[in-house]
Amino acid sequence: MQVADVHKELGGWAHDLARELWPFPRSLTGHGVRQTLDVLQRELPDLSRHAVPTGYHAFDWEVPREWNLKRAWIETPQGQVICDTDVHNLHVVGYSTPGDRKLPLEELAPRLHSEPDQPNAIPYVTSYYADYWGFCLSEDQRRRLPPGEYRAVIDATLAPGQLDFADLIVPGETDREVLFSTYLCHPSMANNELSGIVVASALARLVSQMPRRKYTYRFVFLPETLGSLVYLSTRLDHLRAKVDAGFVLTCVGDEGPFSYLASPSESTLADRIAIRALEASGVAFERYSYLERGSDERQYCAPGIELPVCSVMKSKYGTFPEYHTSLDDLEFVTPRGLSESIAMYHSMITDLETTPRPRLRTLGEPQLGRRGLYQTLSRKGSAADSMLMRNVLAYSDGRTDLEGIAAKLGVSVNEVSDIVDMLVTHELLTP
Repeated sequence: MQVADVHKELGGWAHDLARELWPFPRSLTGHGVRQTLDVLQRELPDLSRHAVPTGYHAFDWEVPREWNLKRAWIETPQGQVICDTDVHNLHVVGYSTPGDRKLPLEELAPRLHSEPDQPNAIPYVTSYYADYWGFCLSEDQRRRLPPGEYRAVIDATLAPGQLDFADLIVPGETDREVLFSTYLCHPSMANNELSGIVVASALARLVSQMPRRKYTYRFVFLPETLGSLVYLSTRLDHLRAKVDAGFVLTCVGDEGPFSYLASPSESTLADRIAIRALEASGVAFERYSYLERGSDERQYCAPGIELPVCSVMKSKYGTFPEYHTSLDDLEFVTPRGLSESIAMYHSMITDLETTPRPRLRTLGEPQLGRRGLYQTLSRKGSAADSMLMRNVLAYSDGRTDLEGIAAKLGVSVNEVSDIVDMLVTHELLTP
């Protein structure tokens, strides 16, 4: 099967998987997250499940109580049921406190959320860290509400529990790692939520089927923000020591143009791989700086953590009108959009596996003189003649590619390549 056909087939598989995951009432914690992980574990049998309890401290954050929703709805004065979460998960404010309340429309109205500029859309609203209850509905529906007494029912529990997450480690020939992170805390939103989950799953299948892998690949599925902080709090030393490149997978399922969100330095291996793949594809793409961040790159790239992480998306979060509303559905996300993202990331993985990243074979600076690479007569200025060669050696850490070394030294890639070839011949570098 041609590679393009593989991507197309995986795009269809990913869309089917998104359709299966669509109904689950995901949130920061709870049964919906576990249901989602159950399905992912069926598709990825080597997936490892983890959890931390309510009250767990992840740096400056604390895991809140676990929220589990059975059903929420409003009954109008005429006995009509509206804002029913059995119809759409977004009808209730996430983490709403339980209750069965009767109140007039004028008291209920401040707790009803809609989008005046999008009269047909149900907005996504949450209140994870402060007790609150409320409902979401379209502006059109809100305007038609008659006066009178309403019944607002939120059948849910909010009690000590746990925050669930998972990872899949696909080992390679080395312990150097590539990180893919995506999140599973948004209910019934296809691009902002499910596209990242299913594209990560598709990439995990592709990587697992590779006949040989230089890198070890780490696929992480967790609640956004708090989940990544929890994950980092339990594995920070390992990730800082081992991860050479990382990517946050989100908003990768629509048919809009590609978007690239840079790391803070804009020069990590992940950045270079992303730009090379996007430019080689010949497609138009939008560039965004780290100042326009909004997903888990905020945690992975934070001061003191500083992992080499960036993002390649289709339509960037917050830039499309469907974002964080019921309009972000399985028609907005398509098999074609998913397959295009799978293909782009597959090309990035191929680049990671095949692009040379030389590594120095000695501990400390090698002795160049006995190999005829340095003047044996030391005199004023003699070191300058070999400075470029020694600088190439200094940055040959096994993680930086030729393009990165060239950029650091302010010379051409061809110059670096010629020096690397010579140093490999003298057995000073492993290509």
